[in-house]
Amino acid sequence: QVQMVESGGGLAQAGGSLRLSCAASGRIFNTYTRGWFRQAPGKEREVVAAVSRDGDSTYYADSVKGRFTISRDNAKNMLYLQMNSLKPEDTAVYYCAARYGGVRTTHKDYNYWGQGTQVTVSS
Repeated sequence: QVQMVESGGGLAQAGGSLRLSCAASGRIFNTYTRGWFRQAPGKEREVVAAVSRDGDSTYYADSVKGRFTISRDNAKNMLYLQMNSLKPEDTAVYYCAARYGGVRTTHKDYNYWGQGTQVTVSS
């Protein structure tokens, strides 16, 4: 059974940092594109960042460029999101996801999802 479990969410102050992790089991995602999405109340799920299977290609939403860094450790089947200079508008549930194929920025293109972790940034 495929499982993806996020961790590292919580409460942070504006300007602070958090590091999200996503552990995958039940399937080896070394050949999969992996990404982070987020969903705030009343809003659609949106892409935050994505990374190609070998890590050579990354995508960042404009809203997080220069503040967030996505990385992966294929040997451990792990995905990470380092979030710096957090803003209140970063508050959302963050999800990790995976797809077989190239980098895509639409949540409907991803086949595997974690259950999400809450990130709350106070001003």
